[in-house]
Amino acid sequence: MHNTLLTGDHLIVGKLAYAPSDAFSQHLLPYEDVRRGDIIVFRHPTLITVDQDDSLFYRGNFPLGGPEYVQDPKMAQRASQMLQDDVVHGELVIPPGFYFAMGDNRDNSLDSRYWGLVPRDNIEGKPLVIFWSYDADTDDLKDYNLHHFLDLATHFFSKTRWNRTLELIHGYHDYPQS
Repeated sequence: MHNTLLTGDHLIVGKLAYAPSDAFSQHLLPYEDVRRGDIIVFRHPTLITVDQDDSLFYRGNFPLGGPEYVQDPKMAQRASQMLQDDVVHGELVIPPGFYFAMGDNRDNSLDSRYWGLVPRDNIEGKPLVIFWSYDADTDDLKDYNLHHFLDLATHFFSKTRWNRTLELIHGYHDYPQS
């Protein structure tokens, strides 16, 4: 999501946007269905490591081939199951209750092609606004290690991306179409 979202962006997420509605609450709250082009926040089905050289054919020719290069055996099994169950005449058919999550950088995204479809129950909401953006290494942001806290203490003002503070996040639908 480079340029839309950067590593180090801290978000406010609208968790009610995609919340399941019942007969009563659907008239009170602004629930909506997930649409193509939406930016979503979801619980990742799992984390994987991919050997970039082995993934080029599969990535460029999806859904042909197989995700045997995925290091996590559970993910390889999950992606293989998706290819076995949901590919019809060479095209992926998304079953009800699942979503194909794709990064905005098709050539360099670890997305549903690698770990399978996202169940609807895993979708937690949609990002609304960036409340703080800090330019730090991904490893520091993942673990919040000692190095990260020292970096914050010494570089808070110089590494905070002040121009991104309170920036609204727009999905594909929010831009005028030509």
